[in-house]
Amino acid sequence: MTRTPARRLAEVAKKVGVSEATVSRVLNGKAGVSDSTREAVLTALDVLGYERPSKLRGQRARLIGLVLPELQNPIFPALAEVIGGALAQRGFTPVLCTRTAGGLSEADYVDMLLEQHASGVVFAGGHYAEVAAPHEHYRLLRGRGVPVVLINAAIDLDFPCVATDDASAAVQAFTHLSALGHERIGLVLGPEDHMPSRRKLAAFTEAAAGAGLGAAPVEHALFSLEGGQAATTRMLRQGVTGIICGSDVLALGAIRAVRRAGLTVPGDVSVVGYDDSAWLNATDPPLTTVRQPIESMGKAAVALLVNQMETVIAHAEELLFEPELVVRGSTGPAKTP
Repeated sequence: MTRTPARRLAEVAKKVGVSEATVSRVLNGKAGVSDSTREAVLTALDVLGYERPSKLRGQRARLIGLVLPELQNPIFPALAEVIGGALAQRGFTPVLCTRTAGGLSEADYVDMLLEQHASGVVFAGGHYAEVAAPHEHYRLLRGRGVPVVLINAAIDLDFPCVATDDASAAVQAFTHLSALGHERIGLVLGPEDHMPSRRKLAAFTEAAAGAGLGAAPVEHALFSLEGGQAATTRMLRQGVTGIICGSDVLALGAIRAVRRAGLTVPGDVSVVGYDDSAWLNATDPPLTTVRQPIESMGKAAVALLVNQMETVIAHAEELLFEPELVVRGSTGPAKTP
C-alpha cells in the first residue's frame, strides 16, 4: 500500500509524540523546532523506512548499527543488551544486524547502514578479528568518516577497540589447572587466523614453557559445540587431563567429547571455558570459565563511539579489560596414577 505524504506526517508525528505541523517544519527545514525534536523526527523517518528530504540527507540519523556474528552464543545477546541500553540512554536507536548463513553479510549491513545515514557502528565478533577475512567494508566506513568501535582483538584497521585481555585469560586458566596438579594441559581455540585465539595461544605457550611442561596439545576449531567436540576428541588421544577452551560453547563441546569417550568431568578431565555466558552455573557440571566484563566493555564501547561523534577525533587505541576466573564444578585435582 502506498504511503501518502499526509500519512507519512501522521505516522512520524505519532512516533515522536509531536504535532504534524512540527514534523512538517522539520521536513521543510523551517525554524521554530528544538534540536532534540528535529533529531527525533529525522530518526523516526529512518526507523519507519521513509526517505529523508534531499536537503536533509547529509545529516546523519541517530541510528547506531550493532553488527554481531550470531545470537546463539549467549555472549552476543548479553553484549547487545548492554550496548543497546547504553545507546538508548544517550538518545540513539540501536539497529541489530546479525549475520546468518546464506543471508546478509557484514558488508551488506554496512551498505544498508550507510544508506540510512547511521551515526556510527559497533562491531562484535566480526571479520575484523580474522586475518584472512574481507575487510574492505571497514575501510569504506573509515573513508566515509563514520565513527566505529570494535569489540575484542582486531587486525590493524585504525579503529578504537575495546577488548578483554586474552593473554591474562589464558594465563589465569593455565595457572588454575596447574595448581590443581595438571601437567598435560591442552588448548582448544577458534580458527588459526582469529586474533583473540592467537593472543591466547601465545600467552598459553609462554606459561606452559615457564612451568617446564614443554609443548602442549593445541587444536583449532569453529566456534561451535560440534567444533569443540571434534577438537577435544582428537586431543584426548594425546592423554590430556586438563583442557582450556576459547569459548564456553567450545567447552560444552569438550565436555560432551569427554563423556562420549567414557570419561568424567572433572574426575578424569578438567575443562575451562571462556566468556561466562548465561546459565553456565546450571550446566552439569557447572562450568569453570574466564569471565569477560561485558557490562564494562559495552559501556566503554558506547562512550568511545559517542566521543568520536562529539570530537571528530578517533584515537585507534585498544582498551584492555581484565577478565576474571570463575571456578565452578568442571575443574578438579588431576587424577593420580
